[in-house]
Amino acid sequence: MDISLVHRPGNTAARITLAAGESVTAEAGAMIAMSGDLGITTSTHQRGKGSVLKAVKRLISGESIFLNHFVSPRAGAELWLGTPLAGDMLVRTLDHETLIVQGGSFVACESGVEINLGFEGFKNLFSGESLFWVHLQGSGKIIANSFGAIYAEEVDGEFIVDTGHIVAFTETLNFSLSKAGSSWLHSIVGGEGLVCRFKGKGTVWCQTNNPRSFGSLLTPNLKPV
Repeated sequence: MDISLVHRPGNTAARITLAAGESVTAEAGAMIAMSGDLGITTSTHQRGKGSVLKAVKRLISGESIFLNHFVSPRAGAELWLGTPLAGDMLVRTLDHETLIVQGGSFVACESGVEINLGFEGFKNLFSGESLFWVHLQGSGKIIANSFGAIYAEEVDGEFIVDTGHIVAFTETLNFSLSKAGSSWLHSIVGGEGLVCRFKGKGTVWCQTNNPRSFGSLLTPNLKPV
């Protein structure tokens, strides 16, 4: 499978070229275009790996309850995938490892990658973020999306990220939620609220824009239908 990203970073699309017999699983609604002979099936779980319970968890996490499975009948078949918000994409190859992706950022993965949901506990209730994160486990290529540009930070020790700017991070990192300022008053007045404190050694991918902040600014200007 060959993946190339075009129109980065503001309006990124992924062009996937498949070999004969190769398959890719994508979030419902991510497909922009595809070769006419590319096979497609839709289910509530990953092919041969899922269950209805996992589908319900995906819905809670902010992902679609459905997944589309594309299978190539020949070498050179193409699949184009897009993002729900204007932004960038991340392509990473997993090698018997786990990547943790925020709810809503998963786009697609190869058949060797299993899609699971992880419960991050009640600490997320107060952050305004999803209780669940998407855990991508196994070997193969994955695609995630961001709102705005995406960039990686190599962590060796401690690193702090606003909860609304996290795209993904490696499983080698632990995180906890805490106030951004020296006190809760400073955190609230400063507009930062809660942040994630990552500890350990690994990588965090961040997005330049915050979907929740964007929604808060946009909502008052929307006229009722």
